[in-house]
Amino acid sequence: MAKSSVSGNIVDLLHKIIFPGTVVIVDGKIQAIAHENGQHYDQYILPGFIDAHVHIESSMLVPTEFARLATVHGTVAAVSDPHEIANVLGLAGIRFMLANAAQTPFTIVFGAPSCVPATGFETAGAELSAKEIRELFEQDGISYLSEVMNVPGVLNRTTEVMEKIRIAQELRHPVDGHAPGLCGEAARNYANAKITTDHECCTLTEALDKIAFGMKVIIREGSAAKNFDTLHSLIDSHSDQCMFCSDDKHPDDLVKGHINELVRRAVALGHDVMDVLQIACVNPVWHYKMNVGLLQVGDPADFIVVNNLREFKVLSTYCQGILVAKEGKALISSLPVAPINNFSATEKQITEFRIPAQGTTVRVMTAFDGQLITEEKLLPAQIQNGEVITDIENDVLKITVVNRYKNTPPAVALIQNFGLKRGAIASSVAHDSHNIVAVGTTDEELCAAVNAVIDAKGGIAVVESNTIQVLTLPVAGLMSDADGYIVAKQYAQMDAWAKRLGSQLLAPFMTLSFMALLVIPDLKLSDRGLFSGKNFQFVSLWVD
Repeated sequence: MAKSSVSGNIVDLLHKIIFPGTVVIVDGKIQAIAHENGQHYDQYILPGFIDAHVHIESSMLVPTEFARLATVHGTVAAVSDPHEIANVLGLAGIRFMLANAAQTPFTIVFGAPSCVPATGFETAGAELSAKEIRELFEQDGISYLSEVMNVPGVLNRTTEVMEKIRIAQELRHPVDGHAPGLCGEAARNYANAKITTDHECCTLTEALDKIAFGMKVIIREGSAAKNFDTLHSLIDSHSDQCMFCSDDKHPDDLVKGHINELVRRAVALGHDVMDVLQIACVNPVWHYKMNVGLLQVGDPADFIVVNNLREFKVLSTYCQGILVAKEGKALISSLPVAPINNFSATEKQITEFRIPAQGTTVRVMTAFDGQLITEEKLLPAQIQNGEVITDIENDVLKITVVNRYKNTPPAVALIQNFGLKRGAIASSVAHDSHNIVAVGTTDEELCAAVNAVIDAKGGIAVVESNTIQVLTLPVAGLMSDADGYIVAKQYAQMDAWAKRLGSQLLAPFMTLSFMALLVIPDLKLSDRGLFSGKNFQFVSLWVD
């Protein structure tokens, strides 16, 4: 029988009280909590933080390595949608994530990806039908339906989408939403399909509409999309209807902080600490029926010790009674990983990235820092020798998406606000189908960046003239098989280099990865062409 104890000021979130005491742990569960009135402690014990919606693949780390980095910041569990690897490898990819996650005491609740592929307007590596969704629920222990991104399918009640939702409801599993910008009657219609959450709210009005229609709002602060500043007032008004999430967190950011940063910021803004901690610790457990402890007798011993309830400096983290992190150091060991992949693209030629002139005005995708949405601009084409060229002075560069599953010609378009003055960057992390996406100032460097990713069979690349650097991602072209801290350092170097090339974006590679995400409006690019997320159809690069 394994027995241990931890003493401190115990934060009982279910009863909204704080008292000095000792937590007694036996075989991974809380056997007793002793009240010690009159005792003084200079540390606080509270339930661990939970990331209520994350794609672990976006950290470029396998689940066991994600856990190593996250637990240092007091995160004890995550609700993870594995649709990134599902788009590449289908059921085999999801089962890889389940098997890897089972090797850590950190709790990861995985969802059944509802939209693989995300749309029919792109090439993915796999497809998940309603039959396979049921198989994940009944055979693999999956316990919720991941974000339903096919908003038109829900609003029009199309058969395939509604069958997946119906199966989840039949088995009494929650259904996650994904409906950026949806307000009013459209939001009501979406919520009435029994969709229970949304993490895409960019305005307070949108969030309040969705809450009014019965949905919970997951307040997101990731590496690219940042909505906390817009939505934090919900902490006061709707603490029982909110959760916190990162959605997508790159490894260098995960080294710096996680949900603990949102907790600290929220308390600093004057929000009641009990409300903040209910959002960060309690609501995800209740909503997703997680087997994660809430610091009650009989619960799994999932909790953290912090210095105080202002700074939330994490002194130690316990998962299932195991001390997994202490004073900024991960105590979980790295484990060997056997990579799996799906990558068939072969080297491209410079000529394939040329755009022959077919008019005078072009549609240009406009990126925004800290947002997944883009805007469509109509601009005069810069034409030289019968071809469209980049316009570095006005920050209009070429963007390409290259099919990684089949050898087809690259799709090439134009993007503004990426900021590169020279060179190119490329990535096989390209939501949601994870083809290769790249932005560059010259066709030569654009082609070289794409080919560097192809040669590595997945990764991120930076090219400047004849210099090429690649961070390889051998697990599905999405994740490294290396130590998370080493990956974070390598990624930070790549990120810094992209910024030296001129990008002013907070996270250039993260922003790049969303430029192929067709389900987020407005103008995006798939391997099959330029796409209007507003009208949900392909559009021409040329206006006239």
